[in-house]
This record gives sequence, structure tokens and C-alpha cells, in this order.
Amino acid sequence: MRERKSARLLVINPERRVLLFRFVHKEGPLAGDDYWATPGGGVEADESFEAAAIRELREETGIVIDAVGERIAERRFELMLPCGESVWSVEHYFVVQAEHQALSSAEWTAHESEVIADHRWWSRDELQTTGEIVWPQELIGMLGKAGVV
Repeated sequence: MRERKSARLLVINPERRVLLFRFVHKEGPLAGDDYWATPGGGVEADESFEAAAIRELREETGIVIDAVGERIAERRFELMLPCGESVWSVEHYFVVQAEHQALSSAEWTAHESEVIADHRWWSRDELQTTGEIVWPQELIGMLGKAGVV
């Protein structure tokens, strides 16, 4: 099984809420999946996790930063990609403080435009009481460890 490295972002606004995107898969092997998840994506060849985090943040939100801090969490698990390939996922998580809540989808890929149905800034209380599926499951713990919400 191939290893897929990705950088994930815990984007925190001034009200100490975390940004999540709602992914709704209507076609392919993931058809019917509907969940909320952090922004982020795959590490490209010869790219560090940190560089991927900066790039993915810009591509998925329009937020431009020069650097990310230390990795606050890592996850390793088997994951099915939208194309149906199963991979061993290695995710590194980074915290980013957003100065505002305005986002841009100008750099989204065609696939992102198809599957990202919404975004929302979540409070800790909302995360604790939601009946929605939220990835990663350890998000509240990660946020607490980072001291951000």
C-alpha cells in the first residue's frame, strides 16, 4: 500500500473558532459520504509538510502566510481516496491564526469545487455537541493541546 503524506490545518479565527469544510461526495467510491474536515491536502514531490501546509492553506482558503509553527499532531491510518485507491495516510497538523473569516475558492481544483459543499467556523461547544461527522475524531483534543479553543 502506497504512503500518502498530507498537511492539515487547524485554522483559528479571532473568536477562537476552527474552520471546517463540509465534503459531500455524490459520485465514485466515496458516494454518499458527507462529513466536515479540516483544510489541507497532499504533500507534493520534494515538498516538506510545512511547505504543503502553506500552499494548501492558500489554495483552499485564500489565506497567505509565510510560515507555520511546529506540528501539533500526527495521524497514520488507512484511507480510501476519491479515486478508490486505498493508501496509508500520514497527516501532520499545523495551527494557523486567521485574522479574518473571509475565504476564497479561487484556487480550488475541479474536484474540490465538486465535493466541498460548505464551510463553517466551529466553537468547541459546537464540536462537542454536533451529530455531524467531523474528521479528525481527535480534533477537540488537538485544539486543546494547542491551547487554541
